[in-house]
Amino acid sequence: MKKTTKTNEQIAMTVSINTIIGNAILTAFKLLAGLAGKSSAMLSDAIHSLSDVLSTVIVMVGVKLAAKKPDKDHPYGHERFECVAALILAVVLCATGLGIGWAGVTNIIEGNYNELSIPGTIALIAAIVSLAAKEAMYWYTRAAAKQIDSGALMADAWHHRSDALSSIGSFIGILGARLGFPIMDSLASIVICLFIIKVSLDIFRDAISKMTDKAADNETEEAMRELILAQDSVAGIDLLRTRLFGNRIFVDVEIRVDGTKALNEAHDIAQSTHDAIESEFPKVKHCTVHVNPH
Repeated sequence: MKKTTKTNEQIAMTVSINTIIGNAILTAFKLLAGLAGKSSAMLSDAIHSLSDVLSTVIVMVGVKLAAKKPDKDHPYGHERFECVAALILAVVLCATGLGIGWAGVTNIIEGNYNELSIPGTIALIAAIVSLAAKEAMYWYTRAAAKQIDSGALMADAWHHRSDALSSIGSFIGILGARLGFPIMDSLASIVICLFIIKVSLDIFRDAISKMTDKAADNETEEAMRELILAQDSVAGIDLLRTRLFGNRIFVDVEIRVDGTKALNEAHDIAQSTHDAIESEFPKVKHCTVHVNPH
């Protein structure tokens, strides 16, 4: 039987659908555990998991739009829609972190610990289950994001990790409350808040760099130079420029070729250089080669 290779869009959609199902089940479980165990921390954690469903839907929309073919209005393609999705997720992630941190600071300032009810054992179990499930979703989504080089999917992976960290805070808070130290929940929330905000800023910077024609990394450009100079009849490189377009790369290169060669020969050299670059570097969306007489 002939094997079929999944496209990047299909991989992203499969991962997204699986995590949506997982988050829906996890949200229902944590909601029931929070109500049964009388744990406000677990109820907040359940709402956080529900937000992950929304973030994954945003990823699916971004990936779907990015996979569209070039058209009259977008002749260079739609890859930057994925960056837009990553930017939205970065904002959602930052807001989540700030919400967790604000709740922790408010609890510390108010100091009404004696009025809090002691959570039941089921809430503690739910926190452990949530931590394991969300960490698994993080590694699952992260692996797919690296495979297809998807900024939006990587942002969603970190959203899963933020939920895992939230579950750690819930576990510490519930355990602390049961041991007589309810302030532990608030302190853990503040630490988790700082980590989540740092991750959201990293995702935001990466998405912005891909939307502002940033050049490819030095290693990629140096490898391109070596490949171009290795082509027959290429005497040198006058110009090599790259720019990121979503997770793809546009390349402009000017090569030096013997000026006495016929036009057809010079064209063949440019074409072979073009084909070599696009073949060797799968992320290259388009390569333009200009020939200068040497």
